[in-house]
Amino acid sequence: MSENKESADKYAYLVKLAAFSATTTALILVLLKLYAWFVTDASAMLASATDSILDLFASVMNVVILRFALAPADKEHKFGHGKAESLAGLVQAAFVLGSALLLVFNGVDRIINPQQVVRTEVGIGVSIIAIILTLALVMLQKYVIHRTKSVAISADALHYQSDLLLNLGVLAALFLSQGYWLQADGIFTVGVGIFLLVGAGKIIWTSVHHLMDHELTEQERKRIKEIILSHHGALGLHDLRTRQAGPDRFIQFHLELDGELSLREAHSIGETIEAEIVKALAPCEVLIHHDPLSAAHHQRE
Repeated sequence: MSENKESADKYAYLVKLAAFSATTTALILVLLKLYAWFVTDASAMLASATDSILDLFASVMNVVILRFALAPADKEHKFGHGKAESLAGLVQAAFVLGSALLLVFNGVDRIINPQQVVRTEVGIGVSIIAIILTLALVMLQKYVIHRTKSVAISADALHYQSDLLLNLGVLAALFLSQGYWLQADGIFTVGVGIFLLVGAGKIIWTSVHHLMDHELTEQERKRIKEIILSHHGALGLHDLRTRQAGPDRFIQFHLELDGELSLREAHSIGETIEAEIVKALAPCEVLIHHDPLSAAHHQRE
């Protein structure tokens, strides 16, 4: 149906835009932060550069997996490739976990062995540029997530949201490490590492839920029922089952109809209801089993 194709095309455009933007931003930040680390020898700057390197690998992996996830259904994958997006979320979470552990270990070492940071003006300048670029990317990602609910982009956005905190922490650490509080460099690094660990856990939880074919939200299921029961020919429904893989929703249910209807009339009612559900929840695939009301009552018993 046209609604499904338009929604799928819009979804693909937005997630690709977010994925390629993240990759480009990460590459720029890696180069800037590595330069700043070589100049300043700041632990917080090394942690920030390490995080951006992992972000770059994760974003590149995201681009690769999304190309597969957005591919249309084929002979061997008749339900599409949407679950690859949840796999991308798990890959992203693995990168986040690795980044978090590196930050914690490096931060603890700098707390134990503090040292004053040199050439802080370079680190401060790079951190400000990083904050501006990352903020612009996060705003784009939030827009895409709002429009698509993409698990992969949500996982990617976690990296860059944490980068905002990390870069602010680097600014504070660079300032405080100039003789005011030498341990600040390491403490901020450990704090961001812990934040990343918590965020990675959330992404893993969400990805696993999608891979386990969990039901659509209660609001979406309620909307489906409202559409069905609002049709004058529909006398009820039962066995509503739903799931989601990537952008695609799969909906199936038994539609209860008057047993005296002709096959043509029953089919027409089902087609009308299917079209309305697709219009409301596209992209989605709807499977309807038509039951005479008497048989439906028997099944419920």
